[in-house]
Amino acid sequence: MSRPAARGGTPRRPARARTTLPPVRYRIITASLLTVAALYFLVPVYWLVVSTTKNSADLFGTFGFWFSAHPHPLDHLADVLTYDHGIYLRWFANSLLYAGIGAVCATLLSAAAGYALAKFPFRGREAVFNLVLAGVLIPGTALALPLYFLFSAMGLADTYWAVIVPSTVSPFGVYLCRIYAAAAVPDSLLEAARIDGAGEARIFAGLGLRLMTPALVTVFLFQFVHIWNNYFLPLVMLSDSDLYPIQLGLTSWTGYADRQPVLYQYTVGGAFLSVLPLMVLMTVLQRYWRTGLTEGSVKA
Repeated sequence: MSRPAARGGTPRRPARARTTLPPVRYRIITASLLTVAALYFLVPVYWLVVSTTKNSADLFGTFGFWFSAHPHPLDHLADVLTYDHGIYLRWFANSLLYAGIGAVCATLLSAAAGYALAKFPFRGREAVFNLVLAGVLIPGTALALPLYFLFSAMGLADTYWAVIVPSTVSPFGVYLCRIYAAAAVPDSLLEAARIDGAGEARIFAGLGLRLMTPALVTVFLFQFVHIWNNYFLPLVMLSDSDLYPIQLGLTSWTGYADRQPVLYQYTVGGAFLSVLPLMVLMTVLQRYWRTGLTEGSVKA
């Protein structure tokens, strides 16, 4: 039933819905907590940026949170890249290899396992899922030594495979993909694809992976960061310095820094360079998260 017209024959406009804002004190508290959290994460990065402008003497003899009087960050970073015949570049490439291959394989395996657990009923499905949850609770450091004995018996210790193969398994990724596939992949859409004659592999590759993109990006980022920052597994598995990732290589530099103080500066510069790929990856892939957050917000 339409509203009666106002005087003069002009129809009345519907009243705008009033948005209720929380009290000012709650907004101030929220903004303050977010500011503290942002400072907690950004201050170490700022310190790295400042420290890359200093030489070894300025690193210990000047104020830590302000730039050097004569900053030469590019020269300092060039020294890091050329030290010991460019061993840092070798470590950087190793980290990209470990994290890239491990994250991609872990994402695909998690997507397939999570999709199967969510969309295919079979005997013992919940038992398998509970086993995956148990794997989430086990810390990786508890598995490092058993993995070393296993790979040593197979003759794969002190090789690239000793770090790559364990990195391709992500129980948390399986859990996340199972939860997301159950909510984001409609059964009716899968049935329609089966009626059209599509096979299960084609349905998974053409529909499942596309609908699960936000979850897959999350799994990829989590696994990439985990492998990139992993220290204990390469420490146990590797003895050849040419196979070291960045984290293990920088730690080896700090071990010799007492005899060669310039290694303190190189370690700081190497740590700064090691953060850059994570920043770029987060910036490039965050749009997929925004897309996933808006799914389901529009009524059908």
